[in-house]
Amino acid sequence: MAPHKAPDSSRRSDRSRRAIYDAALALVGESGYRRTTIEGIAARAGVGKQTIYRWWPSKAAVLMEAFLDLAARAAEEANPRAGGGAKEGGAEYGIPDTGDLAADLKLVLRATVDELNDPLMEAPTRALTAEGIVDAKLGAEFVEKLLDPQLALYVTRLEAAKEAGRLRPDADPRIALELLIAPLTHRWLLRTLPLTHAYADTIVDYALGGLTPRP
Repeated sequence: MAPHKAPDSSRRSDRSRRAIYDAALALVGESGYRRTTIEGIAARAGVGKQTIYRWWPSKAAVLMEAFLDLAARAAEEANPRAGGGAKEGGAEYGIPDTGDLAADLKLVLRATVDELNDPLMEAPTRALTAEGIVDAKLGAEFVEKLLDPQLALYVTRLEAAKEAGRLRPDADPRIALELLIAPLTHRWLLRTLPLTHAYADTIVDYALGGLTPRP
């Protein structure tokens, strides 16, 4: 007789964790953050409530980790499309560095538009954004774990462009990136006008070229 193999607890735990991630993201998309509960997540994932509390202290912690995992997987899928090209001292991933700053920024902002328009990403992003306004601790965690690492990629790319003479010597990369990100976020939050690739391209053109007539 073949020896009996004990169940692989790590694989079982990974399946349970993945089921919990999927359940949390699905429920917050369907019902919103306030109506999503640990009990609901456990029932949707097919696990006991005690399993969730063993791994996370709160609903916010579950959703935050689930969303960070979703964002990481989305970045991994997008990275091959954004890769390639010569390096100019910029980021190794996230924002390409081909030497053409406008083209690189347009590529990344178009990908951001696609993410914000993706129902799978949009619902939890809106939920965490809205809840982070009233829950300072959750908001700070959202900024620290998700937004700041993404914004750092822009800073790195803009610093490389500055060193290569493609930005003004006195340009502040942090302010520059806000000129790129803020309009997208504003339009996405208000939902009054469509978020499109053409809009993303125009933002880059305005940010890099300015609005005043050139001599």
